[in-house]
Amino acid sequence: MTIETVSQNKAHGGVQGVYRHRSTATGTDMTFAVFVPAHEKGARLPVLWYLSGLTCTHANVTEKGEYRAACAAHGVVFVAPDTSPRGEDVPDDEAYDFGQGAGFYVDATQSPWATGFRMKSYVEDELPALVAAHFPIDPGRQAITGHSMGGHGALTIGLRNPARFRSISAFAPIVAPGRVPWGEKALAAYLGDDRTAWRPYDACALIEDGARVPEMLVDQGDADPFLAEQLRPELLRVACDEAGIALTLRMQPGYDHSYYFISSFMADHVAWHAERLGA
Repeated sequence: MTIETVSQNKAHGGVQGVYRHRSTATGTDMTFAVFVPAHEKGARLPVLWYLSGLTCTHANVTEKGEYRAACAAHGVVFVAPDTSPRGEDVPDDEAYDFGQGAGFYVDATQSPWATGFRMKSYVEDELPALVAAHFPIDPGRQAITGHSMGGHGALTIGLRNPARFRSISAFAPIVAPGRVPWGEKALAAYLGDDRTAWRPYDACALIEDGARVPEMLVDQGDADPFLAEQLRPELLRVACDEAGIALTLRMQPGYDHSYYFISSFMADHVAWHAERLGA
């Protein structure tokens, strides 16, 4: 469980680092970012996981997410993984919404994706163990958030692991990939045509099948060009209402799908999670 330091920079009194390691889940080198706020020696801090969207790496939120001031103020570690395995030997596709940069946080079962595209195992199991071994986090105080495809990942991983994550939020998530073009394309290719195999990777389906958490926070721009066809937050509203999950769905006037939107509400999400993490 060794890691290589790619870069470290002081920011808001803490350290913003980028690290690389050899992943057993994906069979490739994987890069991730961690911000550790200033803290007393020996302290164990709560951690907020952030999952990025289509075409992104760890760098998008690290450079544009504007989370560090809020994480420093609340004493929260911020971890940002990559979105897929990468490399010359890793299968890819010419489309932006599939292949490298578009892992959808699933463990693929179909050729040629099954060997390396194991982002569920990477984000749920391998990377948390690695981070716990190298950074001053409290494994008992974890939260998760994400954007777009990463919002889908945050919702599904959080719903599958309610004992691990004290809180779940998302920015413009794909809430029902089994019912929208982005998700139908990716899940069919990664998992096959049997739609029952898709349900563990669909937030609305997980809730329909009995997954329960106390509450969730979702921010969505009403000027998002993907809102009506790909994101469909109204489906999550219905699922949560029927399940008795307290969903705070905030439709933000005039905001689109970009990091201008995410950065505008990132501090709100960090503070919301910090309260539930006891930070």
